[in-house]
This record gives sequence, structure tokens and C-alpha cells, in this order.
Amino acid sequence: MNRPNALGEYLRARRELTDPAVAGLPVVGVRRTPGLRREEVATLAGISADYYLRLEQGRDRNPSPQVLQALARVLRLDEIATEHLLSLTAARPRAPRRPRRETVPTGILQLLDAVNLPAFVESRRFDVLAANRPATAVSPNIRPGVNRLRAIFLDPAERDLYPDWEQAVRGLVAGFRASVGSDVDDPRTVQLVGELSLASDTFRRLWARHDVSALAGGTMRLRHPRLGPLELRREKLPLSDSGGQILAIYHAEPGSASALALDALASSEPAQAPRTSAADA
Repeated sequence: MNRPNALGEYLRARRELTDPAVAGLPVVGVRRTPGLRREEVATLAGISADYYLRLEQGRDRNPSPQVLQALARVLRLDEIATEHLLSLTAARPRAPRRPRRETVPTGILQLLDAVNLPAFVESRRFDVLAANRPATAVSPNIRPGVNRLRAIFLDPAERDLYPDWEQAVRGLVAGFRASVGSDVDDPRTVQLVGELSLASDTFRRLWARHDVSALAGGTMRLRHPRLGPLELRREKLPLSDSGGQILAIYHAEPGSASALALDALASSEPAQAPRTSAADA
């Protein structure tokens, strides 16, 4: 069985997305291939074309950090994407993983119950592990047992929540790559990616780009069926010693229409402990 070639696939994808003009190359006539040619990347990075070809083909999987930094410069990778590139050579053979139950710390569950803002916990594969009532009121798919990546691509109602759906899914896929890192051969990750690749042309196209973005907060716009337009801030807080779990909290500018809508949402939901479930890690 062939070993996964994560490094080669990433280099090839980013090479094909790099504009030759941006890389400082003169563009003359019609180019038959998208992006940069292999020999152009090699020349700009100061390595031989044969060595670069071996990297893309997976025949050399342990280039030096200096070579990777040079390639990152040629491919115009930002800090997050460069870190991802470096991580693809750091994997070592691992003992077979034993499935374990992934649980949310009791203190975090109590926090979800205490806050009046939409809040939930997700795994590194974007499975919702716990959510409070306001979060589920924002989207029925923010509930334990639902994978957010699967929901936004396969559930039409979830898609309708996002007026900028294409932009939202682009960021979500790039964040998913950052979250799973070099562990793309995890059986459940492989199953999820395979399912979405077969069911969604958009996911397949975005996954092939190998975009990576930080799991950071930002502004999001929603089109809620009951509350109307919402402009929210999304905060993502890593939980220590949790295997990659993230606490996500939605809030709005104080005094804004979106903040008033969230207040109405929280007050209309009966107080109840956050629902939670365990998942195989």
C-alpha cells in the first residue's frame, strides 16, 4: 500500500495556485499549466529540479527546514501555511490508536450552562461535543453528534443561514485543515473527507486547494429564519489537555441590533443544562 504523500500533495496544490507574475516571473505567451512549473519553483528556491520533483512525488519526505522555508517563500505562504508545511515532514510512525471516548470537562459544561451567549465545544474534526440552548437556537445543527463541516455542505437549511456561503465554507475547510494538521490519515477524517468529496463539488474543489487558516475568531454574518440578519463575533478558545477541543462563543457589538436579538434569543429559551455527548477520539 502506498504511504500518504501529504507533503507532495500540498506542494503541488500550492504551486498550481501561485501566480507566476506574483512570484516575479515574466509571463510571455500562453502557459499550458496553471501556476508555476516545477522547474520554476526549484530555480526560485535554489534547489535542483530533480530534487523538487522527488519532493512532489514523495520519493524524498524529509527536506531540511531551510529548503521548506525557501519553498514557502516562493509559494507565498503566510505564517500559518508555512507552519503547516513544516508539520508535514514531522510525522513519525505511530502505534495503532485505540479509540477512546472524547468528553468535555465538567467545568466547561457548567460554563456553557452559565453564559447567556451561544456557546459550544467542538472536536478537532469539528464534531459538536456540547452546546448550550442559545447555540442550538442559532442553528439546530449546533448540537452534540453533528459534524459542522458535514452540516454546512449537506444540509440546505444550514446553507441558507449564510448569505456569504462560499466565503464561509472556504474558511471552514481551511480551518479544518489547520485543525487536523498532518493527521489526515486518521480513519474518521478520511471517511468524512471522502463522504464530502463525493457529495459536494464545492468541498472537493476547496479541499484540493490545500488552503490553511488559523483557528481564530472573526466576524460572521447569518440570516436567521426568526431573528433576521445577524452580525456576530466568533471567538475560538482552545481547551488545554483536551486533544484539540475548541470552545466557540458567539457575541455581538454591545447595543447593536444583533446583540438585542441574541438577548431575545437567550430569554426565549428555557434554562437547561447544556446537552453533551461523548465521541470516539
